[in-house]
Amino acid sequence: MIWAPLLPLLAIGASAAPSIAAPKPVTIPLVRRHGLYKREHGTDWAKAQADSLKGKWEERSSNNKRASGINELVNVGTDSSYYGSIAVGTPPVAFNVILDTGSSDLWLASSTCYTGCQKVPTFDAANSTTFKNLTTAFSIRYGSGQAAGELGSDTVQMAGFQVTGQTFALADQVSSGLLSNPVSGLMGLGWSSIASSGAVPLWETLAKNNQWTDPVMSFFLTRFIDVNGARSQEPGGEFMMGGTNTQLYTGDIDYVNIPSGQESYWLIPLTGVGVGGTNILGSTVNAAIDTGTTLVGGPTSSIEAIFAQIPNSQAGTGDLDGYYLYPCSTSVTITMTFSSRTWSIDPADFMLMRASSSMCVGAFFALNLSGSAPSWIVGDTFLKNVYSVYRYNPPSVGFANLSSSALAQSTLGRTLPSATIGSSPVSVTSVANNGAVGTKQVATMMGVGAGLLGAMLF
Repeated sequence: MIWAPLLPLLAIGASAAPSIAAPKPVTIPLVRRHGLYKREHGTDWAKAQADSLKGKWEERSSNNKRASGINELVNVGTDSSYYGSIAVGTPPVAFNVILDTGSSDLWLASSTCYTGCQKVPTFDAANSTTFKNLTTAFSIRYGSGQAAGELGSDTVQMAGFQVTGQTFALADQVSSGLLSNPVSGLMGLGWSSIASSGAVPLWETLAKNNQWTDPVMSFFLTRFIDVNGARSQEPGGEFMMGGTNTQLYTGDIDYVNIPSGQESYWLIPLTGVGVGGTNILGSTVNAAIDTGTTLVGGPTSSIEAIFAQIPNSQAGTGDLDGYYLYPCSTSVTITMTFSSRTWSIDPADFMLMRASSSMCVGAFFALNLSGSAPSWIVGDTFLKNVYSVYRYNPPSVGFANLSSSALAQSTLGRTLPSATIGSSPVSVTSVANNGAVGTKQVATMMGVGAGLLGAMLF
């Protein structure tokens, strides 16, 4: 999900059906923030990311016009998190949100927020002529705090598309450090079956109503973790709805199907994890692909096996419990195999941060999840190395090699994207999800240290 806090939403009741509108092709740039997230920072930052990952996953057991659109992203804190922009209300107001494939709810800080929202742009329902208060309470919990408020519905625009009557949460209580300017909330891009609000996510409404040229959404994430002089925020790449950007990848997209009937997280079979030519994975397991998480999390036995292949590595303690340290002089290349295709993780991404002058912290974290939770959570440490595609039908996740054009975007001096509001969006009405409303926890890398905002744990 996003940074490192947990975002569980407690929502009761059904929401009104939303409507949809489709725009001209637009791209959403991503931006990345830095500062508190650079690898030179202390172990408290690493702990926040780990808490965010654990918190997010431990407790989660009508028209024919079609188009595509792009949302440029921002890279925050040298690859700590990535956010894009949406517009909400009438007239529309732009907000920055973490884009999280590991959760399915949209929430924003409310103008009525009385704790934890200082200096954060907030949504004022009174200024929107199309807002409806659903008078349903909700609660969001993070690894390092929580948020609470009410559910509402309004018109939401993203990447040139518009959904009318989209249900989202307005937070008026947020734990200190959970939100960090300029990010105001989170956009869940998972499936409706795990939406705490009971609402159909914006992306799923668009896909169901055939608003996209192709039934996919795709991500390209920049890498600045190894770039000296990187700013706290850098251009973060691109999020695209309704298609793929062929300039950003080469070769074919290799799709792996989600197991039948398991459309919840973007969950696909992981068939191998390699280090030094050794596959440490004994059998095929399920892995959730999560743009809102910085780390890669796996069972303790598997993480131990990875570092057993790296000479002079050792288990972390204290704030680094669950992590492993290894000599910074060692260049480590990890591979992950989905189905029959193997992908490499750049050594720069494997090195999360320095623990001392000679020892570095690996970006693979020991995470023992129970119940129906996935065995592995695959976050941005891996996703920066591929062009990733999330397909509605048939439900699947695809990866492709990055192009030279994409790799060239991780350079200094480029202008940050700004939030934009589409002039002629494609419009659709949202429909409430049928089924029981549950309680979910979402962790990302946020804020001061986690998943993506505040404590880098969202």
